[in-house]
Amino acid sequence: FMSVEHAGYLLRNKEFEAAIDILKRFERKDDGSKSMAATNLSLIYFLEGDYKAADEYADLAVRTNRYNSRALVNKGNCLFIADECEDAKDMYLEAIGVQADCAEAIYNLGLTNVRLGLPDEALRAFEKLHVLLPNNPSVMYQIANLYDQQGRLDDALKWFNVLTARVPTDPGILSRISELFCNNNKDSQGFHYQLESFRQYPVNINVVTWLGVWFAKNEMYEKSLHFFERAIDIQPDEIKWKLAVANCHRRMGNTSKALSLFESINQNNPDDRDCLRYLISMCKEVGQPFDMYSEKLSSLQRTSHAENDAVINEESKHDRLRIPDDGFYVKRPLSSSSDRSSIDFADADVNELLA
Repeated sequence: FMSVEHAGYLLRNKEFEAAIDILKRFERKDDGSKSMAATNLSLIYFLEGDYKAADEYADLAVRTNRYNSRALVNKGNCLFIADECEDAKDMYLEAIGVQADCAEAIYNLGLTNVRLGLPDEALRAFEKLHVLLPNNPSVMYQIANLYDQQGRLDDALKWFNVLTARVPTDPGILSRISELFCNNNKDSQGFHYQLESFRQYPVNINVVTWLGVWFAKNEMYEKSLHFFERAIDIQPDEIKWKLAVANCHRRMGNTSKALSLFESINQNNPDDRDCLRYLISMCKEVGQPFDMYSEKLSSLQRTSHAENDAVINEESKHDRLRIPDDGFYVKRPLSSSSDRSSIDFADADVNELLA
């Protein structure tokens, strides 16, 4: 008994190798000890990422004692990792049949139903678990997230608010609540939660740029400038934030500062077409020559058109070579030729600001 207790102590302290040595001593003992040892060994190997060994010990534990709910959960977890979700679901249901309040089985059943595309069944599982574990944040999050995915925004907001009572400073949850308010056309409330999210975690680029865009839309360019400067600190190589800073100065009437920033961006990124367009526009405003920027932009556009024509011609060759069995072939869309490789949710608004 002391050995079992010691193995449990080692597991809790993540001393897996030492725990394995103790547990393997029980493999040749009675069925009860063998099932207990195999169940714990399966869990250890699973946590270490050795899913083959975890599955072997899960099988041994289930064969030795089919009424061991933890062993059934371990086997279900191995099947889930192998993407055998229907079989995993059966294991979790069997575990619940053995132990109706088995929290691990109910939670993992919910996750499996999500992967199987059964949101209503997943919701029932998590709501049942919420009755058993009313203060568990992970369960609350799953319920809120499912309501959000189903478009039930009021229910999602209700559950996310319940969740914030348990974890009031989680920046990700605060940002999700903001998104829900904005989807309900309640931008001012959305702004409040994004600002709270920023206060808790001031380096989330999506939150930082969302706030920059919000202030810009409301023509508060000095405050917008602060957030886009923070965005540059977070992503110093991303041009669009530098362009946003320059445009904030432009909107604030700091023409010389804006022009200087655009020129600096152009020196480091001479092929950026957005920057060239802004330089042409600003040079026109202040009466400076802009021919070299205009010529560079025209050259880049000609090159882009030539590359697109080449792609189209290559696609046409493949169209002639590929003869589908059904006599119908839909050509794949051409890949975007945008200057920006990474797009996040704020990009459209940033580009609107930059226009």
